[in-house]
Amino acid sequence: MTAIRWLDETVSDDGVTERQFQLDRRSGRVPGLLWLPPSPAPGYPVVLLGHGGSGSKRSERIVPLARWFCARAGLAALAIDGPYHGDRVTSPMSAAEYQARIVAEGLDVVTNRMVDDWRETLDAIESATEADTSRIGYVGVSMGARFGLPLAAAMGGQLRCAVLGKFGLQETSGMYQGADPAVRIRRDAEQITAPVLYHVQWDDELFPKDGQLAVFDLLKSPDKQLIAYAGPHGETRPEATAEWRRFTCRHLAA
Repeated sequence: MTAIRWLDETVSDDGVTERQFQLDRRSGRVPGLLWLPPSPAPGYPVVLLGHGGSGSKRSERIVPLARWFCARAGLAALAIDGPYHGDRVTSPMSAAEYQARIVAEGLDVVTNRMVDDWRETLDAIESATEADTSRIGYVGVSMGARFGLPLAAAMGGQLRCAVLGKFGLQETSGMYQGADPAVRIRRDAEQITAPVLYHVQWDDELFPKDGQLAVFDLLKSPDKQLIAYAGPHGETRPEATAEWRRFTCRHLAA
Protein backbone atom coordinates (compact mmCIF):
# COMPACT_ATOMS: atom_id res chain seq x y z
CA MET A 1 0.00 0.00 0.00
CA THR A 2 1.20 3.51 -0.84
CA ALA A 3 2.07 5.64 2.20
CA ILE A 4 0.54 9.07 2.54
CA ARG A 5 2.80 12.11 2.78
CA TRP A 6 1.33 15.01 4.76
CA LEU A 7 2.39 18.44 3.46
CA ASP A 8 0.48 21.12 5.37
CA GLU A 9 -2.23 21.55 8.00
CA THR A 10 -4.55 24.44 8.89
CA VAL A 11 -7.52 24.80 11.25
CA SER A 12 -10.39 27.12 10.34
CA ASP A 13 -12.40 29.27 12.77
CA ASP A 14 -15.12 26.62 12.96
CA GLY A 15 -12.60 23.98 14.06
CA VAL A 16 -12.35 22.09 10.76
CA THR A 17 -8.85 20.75 10.11
CA GLU A 18 -7.60 20.81 6.53
CA ARG A 19 -4.64 18.54 5.76
CA GLN A 20 -2.86 18.66 2.42
CA PHE A 21 -1.22 15.44 1.28
CA GLN A 22 0.34 13.58 -1.60
CA LEU A 23 0.48 9.93 -2.58
CA ASP A 24 3.40 8.90 -4.76
CA ARG A 25 2.08 6.00 -6.82
CA ARG A 26 3.98 4.23 -9.57
CA SER A 27 1.52 5.74 -12.03
CA GLY A 28 2.18 9.26 -10.73
CA ARG A 29 1.54 11.55 -7.80
CA VAL A 30 -1.94 12.01 -6.35
CA PRO A 31 -2.36 15.45 -4.71
CA GLY A 32 -5.24 15.75 -2.27
CA LEU A 33 -6.91 17.42 0.69
CA LEU A 34 -8.48 15.83 3.75
CA TRP A 35 -10.87 17.77 5.99
CA LEU A 36 -11.62 16.51 9.49
CA PRO A 37 -14.49 17.55 11.78
CA PRO A 38 -13.85 19.34 15.07
CA SER A 39 -13.10 16.82 17.86
CA PRO A 40 -13.88 13.79 15.67
CA ALA A 41 -14.97 10.58 17.36
CA PRO A 42 -13.33 7.44 15.92
CA GLY A 43 -15.22 5.86 13.06
CA TYR A 44 -16.41 8.95 11.19
CA PRO A 45 -17.62 8.33 7.61
CA VAL A 46 -15.95 10.02 4.63
CA VAL A 47 -17.46 12.00 1.75
CA LEU A 48 -15.43 11.96 -1.47
CA LEU A 49 -15.73 15.19 -3.47
CA GLY A 50 -15.08 15.04 -7.22
CA HIS A 51 -14.45 18.39 -8.90
CA GLY A 52 -15.61 19.47 -12.35
CA GLY A 53 -13.62 20.08 -15.50
CA SER A 54 -11.02 22.88 -15.29
CA GLY A 55 -11.41 22.84 -11.50
CA SER A 56 -9.35 21.32 -8.72
CA LYS A 57 -9.52 19.96 -5.19
CA ARG A 58 -9.72 23.61 -4.05
CA SER A 59 -12.60 24.58 -6.36
CA GLU A 60 -15.11 27.11 -5.08
CA ARG A 61 -17.73 24.33 -4.82
CA ILE A 62 -15.48 21.72 -3.19
CA VAL A 63 -14.07 23.63 -0.21
CA PRO A 64 -17.42 24.98 1.14
CA LEU A 65 -19.00 21.52 0.77
CA ALA A 66 -16.11 19.90 2.62
CA ARG A 67 -16.24 22.37 5.48
CA TRP A 68 -20.03 22.06 5.76
CA PHE A 69 -19.92 18.27 5.94
CA CYS A 70 -17.24 18.45 8.65
CA ALA A 71 -18.59 21.30 10.77
CA ARG A 72 -22.31 20.57 10.45
CA ALA A 73 -22.51 16.80 10.01
CA GLY A 74 -19.39 15.44 11.72
CA LEU A 75 -18.17 13.75 8.55
CA ALA A 76 -14.70 13.82 7.02
CA ALA A 77 -14.28 15.02 3.44
CA LEU A 78 -11.67 14.07 0.86
CA ALA A 79 -10.78 15.54 -2.54
CA ILE A 80 -8.05 14.72 -5.05
CA ASP A 81 -7.09 16.50 -8.25
CA GLY A 82 -8.43 14.98 -11.45
CA PRO A 83 -6.25 13.94 -14.40
CA TYR A 84 -4.27 16.89 -15.80
CA HIS A 85 -5.82 19.20 -13.20
CA GLY A 86 -4.68 21.07 -10.11
CA ASP A 87 -1.31 20.11 -8.71
CA ARG A 88 -0.92 17.27 -11.20
CA VAL A 89 0.21 19.86 -13.76
CA THR A 90 2.58 22.81 -13.56
CA SER A 91 0.01 25.26 -14.97
CA PRO A 92 -3.74 25.12 -15.67
CA MET A 93 -4.82 23.61 -18.99
CA SER A 94 -7.78 24.61 -21.13
CA ALA A 95 -10.58 22.09 -21.60
CA ALA A 96 -9.37 21.38 -25.14
CA GLU A 97 -5.83 20.72 -23.87
CA TYR A 98 -6.62 18.31 -21.04
CA GLN A 99 -9.30 16.50 -23.05
CA ALA A 100 -6.85 15.96 -25.92
CA ARG A 101 -4.25 14.55 -23.54
CA ILE A 102 -6.78 12.19 -21.96
CA VAL A 103 -7.94 10.95 -25.35
CA ALA A 104 -4.33 10.47 -26.51
CA GLU A 105 -3.58 8.39 -23.43
CA GLY A 106 -6.88 6.53 -23.69
CA LEU A 107 -10.07 7.55 -21.88
CA ASP A 108 -10.50 4.10 -20.32
CA VAL A 109 -6.85 4.03 -19.22
CA VAL A 110 -7.16 7.43 -17.52
CA THR A 111 -10.53 6.52 -16.00
CA ASN A 112 -9.21 3.27 -14.52
CA ARG A 113 -6.19 5.08 -13.09
CA MET A 114 -8.43 7.72 -11.50
CA VAL A 115 -10.54 4.99 -9.88
CA ASP A 116 -7.37 3.38 -8.55
CA ASP A 117 -6.13 6.77 -7.30
CA TRP A 118 -9.32 7.21 -5.26
CA ARG A 119 -9.14 3.71 -3.83
CA GLU A 120 -5.43 3.89 -2.98
CA THR A 121 -6.05 7.25 -1.30
CA LEU A 122 -8.85 5.76 0.77
CA ASP A 123 -6.61 2.88 1.86
CA ALA A 124 -3.92 5.37 2.91
CA ILE A 125 -6.44 7.52 4.79
CA GLU A 126 -7.76 4.45 6.60
CA SER A 127 -4.25 3.60 7.80
CA ALA A 128 -3.36 7.15 8.83
CA THR A 129 -6.62 8.29 10.50
CA GLU A 130 -9.58 6.98 12.48
CA ALA A 131 -11.98 7.28 9.53
CA ASP A 132 -14.39 4.44 8.76
CA THR A 133 -13.75 3.80 5.07
CA SER A 134 -16.46 1.14 4.97
CA ARG A 135 -18.94 4.05 5.02
CA ILE A 136 -18.24 6.24 2.02
CA GLY A 137 -20.31 8.82 0.15
CA TYR A 138 -19.47 10.48 -3.14
CA VAL A 139 -20.49 13.90 -4.49
CA GLY A 140 -19.44 14.87 -8.02
CA VAL A 141 -21.12 16.34 -11.09
CA SER A 142 -19.93 16.96 -14.66
CA MET A 143 -16.32 15.68 -14.77
CA GLY A 144 -16.86 14.64 -11.16
CA ALA A 145 -19.57 12.29 -12.46
CA ARG A 146 -17.47 11.14 -15.43
CA PHE A 147 -14.97 9.66 -12.99
CA GLY A 148 -17.49 9.16 -10.18
CA LEU A 149 -19.68 6.69 -12.06
CA PRO A 150 -16.87 4.15 -12.59
CA LEU A 151 -15.69 4.67 -9.02
CA ALA A 152 -19.18 4.03 -7.70
CA ALA A 153 -19.41 0.89 -9.82
CA ALA A 154 -16.09 -0.38 -8.46
CA MET A 155 -16.74 0.30 -4.77
CA GLY A 156 -19.72 -2.00 -4.27
CA GLY A 157 -21.04 -2.07 -0.70
CA GLN A 158 -18.31 0.27 0.55
CA LEU A 159 -20.25 3.11 -1.12
CA ARG A 160 -23.30 4.09 0.90
CA CYS A 161 -24.57 6.88 -1.40
CA ALA A 162 -23.62 9.04 -4.37
CA VAL A 163 -24.65 12.42 -5.76
CA LEU A 164 -23.99 12.50 -9.51
CA GLY A 165 -25.24 14.38 -12.55
CA LYS A 166 -24.70 17.08 -15.15
CA PHE A 167 -23.42 14.20 -17.25
CA GLY A 168 -24.94 11.83 -19.79
CA LEU A 169 -24.62 9.36 -22.62
CA GLN A 170 -24.42 12.13 -25.20
CA GLU A 171 -22.18 15.17 -25.11
CA THR A 172 -21.56 18.19 -27.28
CA SER A 173 -19.50 17.49 -30.39
CA GLY A 174 -15.92 18.59 -29.87
CA MET A 175 -15.62 17.21 -26.32
CA TYR A 176 -13.10 14.36 -25.98
CA GLN A 177 -12.79 14.06 -29.76
CA GLY A 178 -11.90 10.56 -30.86
CA ALA A 179 -13.36 8.87 -27.79
CA ASP A 180 -16.79 7.28 -27.38
CA PRO A 181 -17.46 6.82 -23.67
CA ALA A 182 -21.09 5.67 -24.03
CA VAL A 183 -20.37 1.92 -23.75
CA ARG A 184 -18.32 2.42 -20.58
CA ILE A 185 -20.94 4.76 -19.08
CA ARG A 186 -23.71 2.22 -19.66
CA ARG A 187 -21.67 -0.61 -18.14
CA ASP A 188 -20.72 1.37 -15.05
CA ALA A 189 -24.19 2.80 -14.46
CA GLU A 190 -25.73 -0.68 -14.56
CA GLN A 191 -23.38 -1.85 -11.78
CA ILE A 192 -24.34 0.85 -9.28
CA THR A 193 -26.72 -0.28 -6.55
CA ALA A 194 -25.99 2.30 -3.83
CA PRO A 195 -28.56 5.08 -3.30
CA VAL A 196 -28.09 7.82 -5.90
CA LEU A 197 -29.29 11.41 -6.20
CA TYR A 198 -28.98 12.44 -9.86
CA HIS A 199 -28.86 16.15 -10.77
CA VAL A 200 -30.01 17.23 -14.25
CA GLN A 201 -29.66 20.71 -15.74
CA TRP A 202 -32.64 20.96 -18.10
CA ASP A 203 -30.95 23.42 -20.46
CA ASP A 204 -27.50 21.84 -20.35
CA GLU A 205 -25.54 22.87 -23.45
CA LEU A 206 -22.81 20.22 -22.92
CA PHE A 207 -24.82 17.13 -21.95
CA PRO A 208 -28.34 17.01 -23.47
CA LYS A 209 -30.99 16.16 -20.91
CA ASP A 210 -32.13 13.02 -22.76
CA GLY A 211 -28.66 11.53 -22.29
CA GLN A 212 -28.64 12.50 -18.63
CA LEU A 213 -32.07 10.92 -18.09
CA ALA A 214 -30.81 7.77 -19.85
CA VAL A 215 -28.00 7.41 -17.29
CA PHE A 216 -30.49 7.78 -14.45
CA ASP A 217 -32.65 5.09 -16.02
CA LEU A 218 -29.66 2.72 -16.26
CA LEU A 219 -28.79 2.92 -12.56
CA LYS A 220 -29.75 -0.26 -10.70
CA SER A 221 -30.09 1.50 -7.36
CA PRO A 222 -33.35 0.58 -5.60
CA ASP A 223 -33.17 4.03 -3.98
CA LYS A 224 -32.53 6.58 -6.70
CA GLN A 225 -33.85 10.11 -6.97
CA LEU A 226 -33.82 12.67 -9.77
CA ILE A 227 -33.67 16.43 -9.28
CA ALA A 228 -33.85 18.81 -12.24
CA TYR A 229 -33.36 22.54 -12.54
CA ALA A 230 -33.76 24.95 -15.41
CA GLY A 231 -30.52 26.56 -16.52
CA PRO A 232 -27.24 25.89 -18.33
CA HIS A 233 -24.52 23.40 -17.42
CA GLY A 234 -22.51 25.74 -15.23
CA GLU A 235 -25.41 26.87 -13.05
CA THR A 236 -25.95 25.26 -9.64
CA ARG A 237 -28.63 26.81 -7.45
CA PRO A 238 -28.10 26.97 -3.68
CA GLU A 239 -31.18 24.81 -3.16
CA ALA A 240 -29.59 22.10 -5.33
CA THR A 241 -26.46 22.06 -3.19
CA ALA A 242 -28.67 21.85 -0.10
CA GLU A 243 -30.34 18.77 -1.59
CA TRP A 244 -26.94 17.19 -2.19
CA ARG A 245 -26.03 17.75 1.45
CA ARG A 246 -29.34 16.44 2.82
CA PHE A 247 -29.18 13.29 0.72
CA THR A 248 -25.60 12.53 1.72
CA CYS A 249 -26.22 13.15 5.41
CA ARG A 250 -29.35 10.99 5.40
CA HIS A 251 -27.24 8.02 4.33
CA LEU A 252 -23.99 8.74 6.20
CA ALA A 253 -24.47 10.93 9.26
CA ALA A 254 -25.48 9.43 12.59
